[in-house]
Amino acid sequence: MNQKAQQATAPARTAFGRFGRRVATVIAECNAAQRRLTVLRTAPDTYLDRQGRAPADYAEFLFRTSGMLLHEPPAARRANGQIVR
Repeated sequence: MNQKAQQATAPARTAFGRFGRRVATVIAECNAAQRRLTVLRTAPDTYLDRQGRAPADYAEFLFRTSGMLLHEPPAARRANGQIVR
């Protein structure tokens, strides 16, 4: 390729790169939202009639926390302004 043709394809490559990164970001965000929704739907606490109250005993506490728990990143990572998922 000559120099002029290479210069013409460079902006197209960067545009495709930006578009690809945006698509990847949207897919990652949808994945995180789907994971969060699954955790909320399968949590036993959402199906109780006393959702806002504290558990009556230790057995009820264990039942409420028996579902899948979300991973919380360390404080150093959250402090850098990154999204907590």
